Amino acid sequence: MNTSSAHVEYQSSRADPDLIDEADVLDALYADQMGAADRDAWERFDHAQHAAATCDASLDQLDDLSTVSRRATATQWRVIDDTLRLARQDPEPWVGTDPTADPAWSDPRGRSIATVRRLRSEFAVRAAVADIGARLRIAEVTVHAIAGRTATLRERCPRVWADFLHGRVSTENAAIAADVAAALPDDATAWALFDDAVADAAQRCTPSGFRRRARAARERVHPEPIDERHARAREDRTVCSTPEFDGLATISLTTDAADAASALERIDGIVDHLQAQDGETRTRAQLRADVAIDLLRNGSSPLAADAPSDTAISITIPMMTLLGRGDAPATLDGYGPIPLETARRYAAGAKSLVRILTDPVNGTVLDIDRRTRRIPADLRRWLWARDPECAFPGCARSSRECDIDHRLDWQYGGKTSADNNEPLCTAHHPVKHESLWRLSRDPVTGVREWTSPSGMTVGLDPPPF
Repeated sequence: MNTSSAHVEYQSSRADPDLIDEADVLDALYADQMGAADRDAWERFDHAQHAAATCDASLDQLDDLSTVSRRATATQWRVIDDTLRLARQDPEPWVGTDPTADPAWSDPRGRSIATVRRLRSEFAVRAAVADIGARLRIAEVTVHAIAGRTATLRERCPRVWADFLHGRVSTENAAIAADVAAALPDDATAWALFDDAVADAAQRCTPSGFRRRARAARERVHPEPIDERHARAREDRTVCSTPEFDGLATISLTTDAADAASALERIDGIVDHLQAQDGETRTRAQLRADVAIDLLRNGSSPLAADAPSDTAISITIPMMTLLGRGDAPATLDGYGPIPLETARRYAAGAKSLVRILTDPVNGTVLDIDRRTRRIPADLRRWLWARDPECAFPGCARSSRECDIDHRLDWQYGGKTSADNNEPLCTAHHPVKHESLWRLSRDPVTGVREWTSPSGMTVGLDPPPF
């Protein structure tokens, strides 16, 4: 095989065919001096360089396409909203000439001029929605939803809207921001606070992670106290069954968030016990369903008579609030702000309370001798509080369900400490060790940053609550 044949295969991919490729020069220079093994080795190296360049170009193209796609979608949203606004303001292109403009006109059905004009505006919008739906091959309800979300973003979340227009926010996150902002009352101050609180997370987080952060931000900026809202919302608690295909059904339960978390923790405790038994072949999801239905039907689960009955959920309550001297909200791990009355009820029945401050306090072990690899309980609790979710970019798995990883492997001198440990879920823990993904920490600022195999750098997601 000619040593330059590898270049012939991708000559057309060069940006400028008149430029001299250094590999061509080296091929010609050493063609006569290379043995067969040398030529094969050079060709493998040459191909590897091309493959790396192609990979980088593909990933860069993905970034560009993502930005273009987001801009196009945001522009489409804007055009839809503008079209419906214009139809509402000027119905004539959609419903014809306005008969009420004629002083001599009278409605044969006896309607007032105001009523006729209102109906003209309404039907103009409906006609425009039908036109857009037919053009884009989407349902009319989808057109209404897009227009509603766009109007909400424009009025209540101008920062998120501007970032969406520039391609920095995904369509999913723009929709989430609009839906959550729409649940706020008509309060311009609350809108501005919400927009500021979620603008950065909208760019950095996956939809699932952003939804939790947006919901938590809404709770913080809402002008009405959460206890009052909770008391009103609690009136809607319910349980229902929805038929599914093939003889199945889905049971949905709406109740207090803390009670739901405690119930799920009870189910998971039994599931953990069952999974440890010899011969158990059911998946975790199947076990959850079987245990839950046993508990609902029988009041207990005969499948796990020996399983531990205690449940534990994590609620963070500001100390001054717990003492009755403050009103800062309590936070349920994995959910967000909850009513103080609910938090106090659980605190009163707690077997133990763990003090966690924003900085290390005396008595909290954050660094131990490296001869011990095991993560002590107090360090584990600290890591759960610092990193409520898996530390891998975009992962929303609760840190309580994650492994605690040593950034620098313990066997290579890494310490068991807050500075060297992060929670990583069972899916991403092996990715860190078996691929070229790397996590680094600035020793001065403490800022942690991931580097992907392609060289992309990304910081840890902002805290969810």
